[in-house]
Amino acid sequence: MKIILETTILSAVLGLLIGIALGFFRERFAVPSDPMVDQVRAILPGANCGACGYAGCDAYALAVAHRTAPPDRCTTGGKKAGDQIAALLGLTSSAVDQLAVLVCQGSREKAPLKGDYVGIDSCREAKIVTGGTKLCQWACLGLGDCTRVCPFDAIHVEDDGLPHVDNGKCTGCGKCVEECPQNVLVLVPRAKMGAIPLCLNRNPVKSKVISTCKTGCIKCEICVKACPEGAIRMERGLPVVDEKLCTSCGICVQKCPTHVFKLIEKDIIIA
Repeated sequence: MKIILETTILSAVLGLLIGIALGFFRERFAVPSDPMVDQVRAILPGANCGACGYAGCDAYALAVAHRTAPPDRCTTGGKKAGDQIAALLGLTSSAVDQLAVLVCQGSREKAPLKGDYVGIDSCREAKIVTGGTKLCQWACLGLGDCTRVCPFDAIHVEDDGLPHVDNGKCTGCGKCVEECPQNVLVLVPRAKMGAIPLCLNRNPVKSKVISTCKTGCIKCEICVKACPEGAIRMERGLPVVDEKLCTSCGICVQKCPTHVFKLIEKDIIIA
């Protein structure tokens, strides 16, 4: 008992002495922080998601303050943070608040599977092994790689077999976009208004498009001919919308026989 008591007292004394020593050396050899780094760091949201390309907010703040990184790479803080940091440093910001959007409607009901997939629950692995699990080689595979990399829990695969984005949680960091082997996730400005085509099927044969996806683009070009503003053109077999010309009239949405087009207004697909 005496040994235990003595050991406890000795440990407590040593702990106290070490604590005092650490406090002394911290004050004695402290490196003063850079006020500019502190100000930049105060603007950043502190998510430490790494979407800016740096290890965390502290590393990014240091790089920005030392002018080795642009002020508008924090997607979590968005345009507000980018503009504030740029103003602090006397720079200009090109920050845009963005949102991840799925440009595929190939749900289980609309895009048939090749067969029962038995393998690693990963889109990337399934594509390597089978070339994709669906008859449409461009379709979303729905195995959730995007959900696993999202640092904000903003995207989930639902009962239709497609990932759905929670607009309130999505920061536009782009991690899901980078991870998707099918490239069916894109970043869209939250302020975007206009029509958006939700299909990547480049097959030029109408019958093959329809047999692989009920909502695939059949290359009929009705949208191109119907648009009163001439805002739609075909590129590599798919419709492309010129955002500067699009007036959100919705005619392409009404005319498209396979319902490829949707209207997007302030980060919400409305039709």
